[in-house]
Amino acid sequence: MPNGEGFSSLLVLICVIALLVLTTFIVIASRYRKCPSDKVMVIYGKVGNNADGTSRSAKCIHGGAAFIWPVIQSVEFLDLTPISINVDLKNALSKQNIRVDVPSRFTVGISTEPGVMQNAAERMLGLKLDDIQELAKDIIFGQLRLVIATMEIEEINTDRDKFLEAVSRNVETELKKIGLRLINVNVTDITDESGYIVALGKEAAAKAINDAKISVAEADREGAIGSANAERDQRINVSMANSEAIKGENEAKVQVAESESLRREREAEALKRATAAEKIQAAKALEEAYAAQKAAEQARASLEQATLEADIIVKAEIDKKQLELKAEAEAEQTRRLAKGEADATLMRMQAEADGMRSILTKQAEGFAEIVKSAGGESNDAIRLMIADKLEELTKIQVEAVKNLKIDKVTVWDGGTNADGKTATANFLSGMMKSIPPMNEMFDMAGMKLPNYLGTEKEDGTTDNFTNA
Repeated sequence: MPNGEGFSSLLVLICVIALLVLTTFIVIASRYRKCPSDKVMVIYGKVGNNADGTSRSAKCIHGGAAFIWPVIQSVEFLDLTPISINVDLKNALSKQNIRVDVPSRFTVGISTEPGVMQNAAERMLGLKLDDIQELAKDIIFGQLRLVIATMEIEEINTDRDKFLEAVSRNVETELKKIGLRLINVNVTDITDESGYIVALGKEAAAKAINDAKISVAEADREGAIGSANAERDQRINVSMANSEAIKGENEAKVQVAESESLRREREAEALKRATAAEKIQAAKALEEAYAAQKAAEQARASLEQATLEADIIVKAEIDKKQLELKAEAEAEQTRRLAKGEADATLMRMQAEADGMRSILTKQAEGFAEIVKSAGGESNDAIRLMIADKLEELTKIQVEAVKNLKIDKVTVWDGGTNADGKTATANFLSGMMKSIPPMNEMFDMAGMKLPNYLGTEKEDGTTDNFTNA
């Protein structure tokens, strides 16, 4: 029995050890992660240090496997699937200040280069596909506008390879900063709102048509000249053959008809007439050939003149269009400057009006407080205001006469008047009356003099201290 119990205990111990070993193996196997070929495995957490001793933010693996330590490390994946981005760029300003539309499509993806892949892990881990697409789209828009601003319309339209190379170079450099690479660029079409590119196409088409017409005219000229030369050679050869034949016949006839002088004379006359006719025909053939050559040269001259006129007219139309665009731009700038000045003037006048309104409002509030302090009686309020300003009004009247030098005034009067006043008294009284009375000052201000300051008599004077 004791042996049986010991065997059972040993068996249990072996099972426990085997279970622990199996569990450990399963845990280790579950933490050993493999990276698919279409993804980048990013291990983050405690992943070691860089060459300069600083801690690494992440470890990127493409095509392989690694053991992920529990607790201190974790893993995520970046998808390498290409992303197609439609960039509909409008109103991009070129080097010639002409706005163009450049619709294009860019294909980008996560880069697998070691340094660039590290940038992708640091800047795009956890982002959704739409977020990555928008981020890349913003970068592409900026670089595409930058490239267009450094090139002329003719370069963009004709040298498409140079344009695409510049775009790819700039965009690729900026995309690498966030961990992306440029796979493909496809520019569908390039247009401008001013019609400059269309005008360039028409100019090229017109030039091609003119070149074709020139080629046809030259071919026609060469054909006409060749035909005339062939006909001339044919006639010359025929004439020479006829001449040789006639010469042989004449020799035979001379030998046969030496005794027949009359026949020889007639034959000689016939030969003379035949020779003259042949020369006349040959001269006519040469004249026709020269006339045909002259007509061909005239046709070529007319064609060259028409081509030159067409080139000049097209260039003049382009210059005219450029002047019109420049004039429109200057007019638009003038309108905007005028609008800015008008807005500034309006704001200044509004500010002055607001300031004046505030002053008048405060004065009205002050007048209301004075009336309120006077118990609601307007006359009492006016008394308070006049009493406050009375010293200033008296000072003004005194200032009017204080600089007069009385010792130098000569009065030519020998006695007193009927009212018992001396001439000097009349002089001073008249001088004081020349100062405006207080009731007239109130009348000019549209107010009525309070009763306690005096009342107007029947003779028009005022019985108060303001009249001298």
